[in-house]
Amino acid sequence: MNLESPSQQLWKRFCKNKVGVWALVIIIFLTLIAAATLLLSWLGLPWPMNPNTTDLSQKLLPPSQLHWLGTDHLGRDVFSRMLHGAPISLTVGFTTVLVSLSIGVVIGSIAGYCGGKVDQCLMRLVDAFLCFPTFFLILTAVALLGPSLINIVVVIGLVSWTETARLVRGEFLTLREAEYVHAATILGQDSLKIITRHILPNAAAVILITAVLGIPEAILAEAGLSFLGFGVQPPQATWGNIIADGKTYLLEAWWLILFPGFAIFITALAFYLVGDSLREAGEKK
Repeated sequence: MNLESPSQQLWKRFCKNKVGVWALVIIIFLTLIAAATLLLSWLGLPWPMNPNTTDLSQKLLPPSQLHWLGTDHLGRDVFSRMLHGAPISLTVGFTTVLVSLSIGVVIGSIAGYCGGKVDQCLMRLVDAFLCFPTFFLILTAVALLGPSLINIVVVIGLVSWTETARLVRGEFLTLREAEYVHAATILGQDSLKIITRHILPNAAAVILITAVLGIPEAILAEAGLSFLGFGVQPPQATWGNIIADGKTYLLEAWWLILFPGFAIFITALAFYLVGDSLREAGEKK
């Protein structure tokens, strides 16, 4: 008899996928770099230099030994600004997923477990949210509330929970028919206990996959908002507003577009590869 939980079995199958494991290594490396940068910034020791220090005599310099990724139109070091933009992007990704999961799991769990009219009402709510283009809804809300890190996280989280709700609902519709759920019901356990102790742990794999795939979507949404001027405001560096600053100097300062764009691409790709690898591992039962 296999006594391993579904999550442990998923992890074992995931570790056999080399692409997914290497993508996970990249994510861990980026997270450690972002955490170290944030810690040094809090200690007043920005490395390799202050990302907001301007020097017009050094503006638009190409990559060199002094400025590894060049400088921008104000003479600020692009490498330093990219390092200090990493915590913003990852913070948006992780915290947004927490917000969307909190909403999606609750609504999906109730809809899938209760069924009937409750399920129909909640799914019509989900359908209503799906009628609106997500990014334009985010853009409108941020424009009304004002651009700030907290507003971005809350708004993206509040409009990106629908996919989680649908997937959790589908998993609950299947799991509520399991024998152990019927046994718990016969023993007189209340619905909340059945959901939290019996069904939700067995739906953890689906929730994890949804969370991992939601992080790059949040990172890309934040980068898009910053590029349009509705994200985190200058002088705070983000990958999106570095690209926004560089679009004016595209032909003469290609590094302002290439390096932050590559960072966004690699980060999003790593999360997508991990999510796809987890999905494949979940299908191989």
